[in-house]
Amino acid sequence: MKTKLIIVLAAIVAMSAGVWLQLKARTAGPVEQTNAQLEFSFPDVDGRMQNVRQWRGKILLINFWATWCGPCLKEIPEFIQWQREYQASNLQFVGIAIDDQAAVADYLRGININYPILIAGDAGGMLARQLGNIINAVPFTVLVNQRGQIVYRQPGELSRDQFLKVVRPLLGTTG
Repeated sequence: MKTKLIIVLAAIVAMSAGVWLQLKARTAGPVEQTNAQLEFSFPDVDGRMQNVRQWRGKILLINFWATWCGPCLKEIPEFIQWQREYQASNLQFVGIAIDDQAAVADYLRGININYPILIAGDAGGMLARQLGNIINAVPFTVLVNQRGQIVYRQPGELSRDQFLKVVRPLLGTTG
């Protein structure tokens, strides 16, 4: 009887800790800024290596997505619009596909994306985890300020209201 009680209590504690971690991870918001520089390279759909350093000094919105992810595909037309609207304001979108090159190339034939798409496969999932995606959500978006510091993480879809709330202060605008 005592052993069963201990097992039940241990299970409750473990489950509570798991629920707490998931809720904490789902809570999008500002993150503590660090001085560590973001560093990665992945090929684009044509196989050319692209390094994140080429966008240093810009506000960088990095979106981890996949062709099999419905919410990811729903976000992309909005990201195209926002890239168009804010490109002149030093904002750069970068899509990192956690997918294979053939699936991404096929998807891109049907949509005119105006920002770089990098093909990362499983390495993209590992990078997303390193950047704070502890629940392996897709889509997963990271916002990086001009100094290369991660200032915001968003597991799941990014709404226009949330996008504007976090980007406007970086752009120096409020309205």
